Amino acid sequence: MEESTAPQSKKGAKKAEAKAKKEALKAQRAAELAAAAAGANGNLEDDPAKDNYGNSQTTTPGFSQDAEEVEIRSLDESYNGKTVVVRAWLQKSRIQSAKMGFVELRKGGNWTIQGVVMASEQEPVVSRRMVKWVAGINPESYVVVEAKVTKPLEPVKSCRVSGLELHITKCFVLAPAPTMLGLTLGAASQPIVNFSDEGARLADADTEKAAEPTAEAAVPAASMLTHLDNIAMHKRAPVQQAIADIRVEVKKLFRSYLEARRFKEFEPPCLIGAASEGGANVFRLAYFGQEAFLAQSPQFYKQFEIAGGRERVFSIGPVFRAENSNTPRHMTEFTGLDLEMEIKHSYTEVLDTLEGVLLSIFRGLQERCAEEIDTVRAVYPSEPLLLPEPGKEVRLTFAEAQKLLREEGPAEFANVRDDEDMSTPQEKALGEVVRAKYKTDFYVIDKFPETARPFYAKIDDAGTTVGDGVRVTNAFDFFIRGQEVLSGGQRIHDPVELEERIRAKGVDPKSAGIKEYLTTFQQVGVPPHGGGGIGLDRVVAWFLALPSVHLAAYYPRTPKRLLP
Repeated sequence: MEESTAPQSKKGAKKAEAKAKKEALKAQRAAELAAAAAGANGNLEDDPAKDNYGNSQTTTPGFSQDAEEVEIRSLDESYNGKTVVVRAWLQKSRIQSAKMGFVELRKGGNWTIQGVVMASEQEPVVSRRMVKWVAGINPESYVVVEAKVTKPLEPVKSCRVSGLELHITKCFVLAPAPTMLGLTLGAASQPIVNFSDEGARLADADTEKAAEPTAEAAVPAASMLTHLDNIAMHKRAPVQQAIADIRVEVKKLFRSYLEARRFKEFEPPCLIGAASEGGANVFRLAYFGQEAFLAQSPQFYKQFEIAGGRERVFSIGPVFRAENSNTPRHMTEFTGLDLEMEIKHSYTEVLDTLEGVLLSIFRGLQERCAEEIDTVRAVYPSEPLLLPEPGKEVRLTFAEAQKLLREEGPAEFANVRDDEDMSTPQEKALGEVVRAKYKTDFYVIDKFPETARPFYAKIDDAGTTVGDGVRVTNAFDFFIRGQEVLSGGQRIHDPVELEERIRAKGVDPKSAGIKEYLTTFQQVGVPPHGGGGIGLDRVVAWFLALPSVHLAAYYPRTPKRLLP
């Protein structure tokens, strides 16, 4: 059959031309990579620089005796003119000419510096073949270079160390990256907008070539699924490095504040023999012929420590919740920052301590992590967290908060009740109202109704009621940016009252776990006490105004994800 001779449309011609150009660029890049590989693997005996580059099987290739090993972050003008050894990831590379190439080296989050490799017949010899080989190294390969530190003619604006550059005389690849990356650094550094575990991966797989550098603005965002499926590149992104550093600092600030106030750290178990707090949302597992559970909370164990005379305790550890909640606020495993303390006069002593530790964390982060916060905001823009002035902290009762929401919140919340717990939309709406009225993103809601609190929450001794005679408790929640990060209050320490409350909540006081808990209060006199639990992941996420708490976790666990 004869081929059609119908003229091609202008639109079709443009598409064909664009496709041809794309294929030509692919072929050109493939040829360049093949040539680089041939140069690396071919016969180098005739190359005078053969001992100064290549793939190395040792972590310590031969370097000059006067070369000082140094981190990129430590390079300053005192190194100008010195010979150094630097280990880093090769972030970008380009060849300027047959005699010159440029690379960008990165280490320690977002510490970057430009490297120049220039052909020279003088010692140490750098051949044209070496220039081509270095410029052809795959991005994200781990390299070690020997170089002379010099000042560039103009600052290198694209690098964090802009006032210096490295003139490379030796370069060895210690760990080569593949030609094709599942996630490039450019894509890993873009804001994530799709957090679904069933969401689409990158919009265009061709953009994930490790080959040619692409303008940042042209790099598409990847889904959280793509990030977690390429966990190493996800973590290499400077924004994730910064979030991880802030997370570490939160734990340091929490621990140091409490230790300065005579709190002692302890370690509650993760494996328990009965569902804690009588709840159903627990993970069950086989345990040597028995059934065991992953702890929902260290609550009972904090109270056991108080009963044991420890007076003031805190813990930092994992918490597990078997809740099928696929939202940006929830995970099936998270890190809890918990404390418990004896009460001398009023449960507000507990509230004061918890308020103090959180404000100390927030102010400490603003002081210690300014660079990391700026790095995060460059990707996830946000307003700084508004904190109350000392002595002007905002504390509202639950009834006052609901009244404020009815009167000054959106019309849809005009009929919220004082005896029903808040929904997530209510909490967020209240956060906007409080910010506008009190100029703060951090506040406390106290005196929750008993219907919204567990059986161990102490009922208000004043007999205050809300709604249809519902009593209130000495229990509270803390919020930042309209989202809850802490729940706490005074616990019931009298065994008779405790058993009554257990029964009133519809729980059998003789059930497994509850029986042992109640028995502790019956065996000894336990002083009045209270405490609270802080979600570390939420503190980090909402402090930074991240779109999902999953970004604040090292390895987020959801109902649909157990890997990596």
